[in-house]
Amino acid sequence: MITEYEGNVFRELISLTKPRLSSLVLVTAGVGILVAPGSFSALRSLLTLAAIVMVVGAANALNCYMERKSDGLMHRTRGRALPAGRLSPPAAVYFGGALLALSLPLLAVVANPLTAGLGALATLLYVCAYTPLKYHSSLALQVGAVPGAIPPLMGVTAVTGSVGSEGLALFALLFCWQFTHFLAISLYLKEDYARAGIQTYSLVHGEKRTKVMISVSMLFLIPITVLPVALGMAPMSYGVVATLLGGALLVWSLMGFTTSTTGRWARRTFLATVYYLPLLLTALVIGVAKN
Repeated sequence: MITEYEGNVFRELISLTKPRLSSLVLVTAGVGILVAPGSFSALRSLLTLAAIVMVVGAANALNCYMERKSDGLMHRTRGRALPAGRLSPPAAVYFGGALLALSLPLLAVVANPLTAGLGALATLLYVCAYTPLKYHSSLALQVGAVPGAIPPLMGVTAVTGSVGSEGLALFALLFCWQFTHFLAISLYLKEDYARAGIQTYSLVHGEKRTKVMISVSMLFLIPITVLPVALGMAPMSYGVVATLLGGALLVWSLMGFTTSTTGRWARRTFLATVYYLPLLLTALVIGVAKN
């Protein structure tokens, strides 16, 4: 029988994996498996997805350890387990290390060494490059977008054993989507980030330039979302849906130049990107299935 204390510790350890972020990774990696050419059994798919989520959870736990002091300075994160003192810092390191030691070999066995290697690369970039760079340069946005775009690529490589055009298309899609998503976050949470000393794009370059970059990133994202049509992965009907979704988000992003309430607009832009991605990926999976 699990005692109340043990249950609380278990919940706090799980919170280190940032379940909402891990659930997004689960979706994007699953899309990679679904759109990849070739066959992959349901059991191997489930085991691969579980291992990928564990890799991401490990990276998040180590990130929580590294950012425990800055998390304590931000309203959004000061209630997390480490800054609030509900877990000790070594517990996060041991937990993250254990997850990583278990998940990478599992990925190599149930998928292939390439997929495990991509998982290791994503963890390395996220923990050793992106996390420390956030406190020194706004270029952390570009660096962090790389590990964020690797999970759907891992889904493809798990099935095919190679990167392929499908994997590159999904990688490019997730890479570009993150710019609009995180630039919007940097605007509406800029005071929180300033307290923690995080060099977000909006703090370094200002609101106006950030709004410009949001719109520019959308201009790049729209043609990238149509790449699956050009590559023969999906039919033109998917391309129409992708263009309409991207066009709507672009129009909304341009409205930022006329608003007098930047914080509210930025938060709604962030939420719009949250709804946009699953709609786009659902359209892609349906399109590939019908193609």
